[in-house]
Amino acid sequence: MNWTDIFNGIGDFFQWTFKFITVFKNAPNIFFWLLIAVLTVVWLRMQAKYNKEAEKNNTLK
Repeated sequence: MNWTDIFNGIGDFFQWTFKFITVFKNAPNIFFWLLIAVLTVVWLRMQAKYNKEAEKNNTLK
């Protein structure tokens, strides 16, 4: 077994997995956009909580 076999195997795997993406059309894009939006809201809420706590403890610079 050489490097060419390994890289060809990886390439074949990616081609096989990308066939599934074409079945879903635009659904993966919508999923990732929604995921990014939800995680951004979670992050901003956590940051607001930490800022309130820092302000309360007088450690906000």
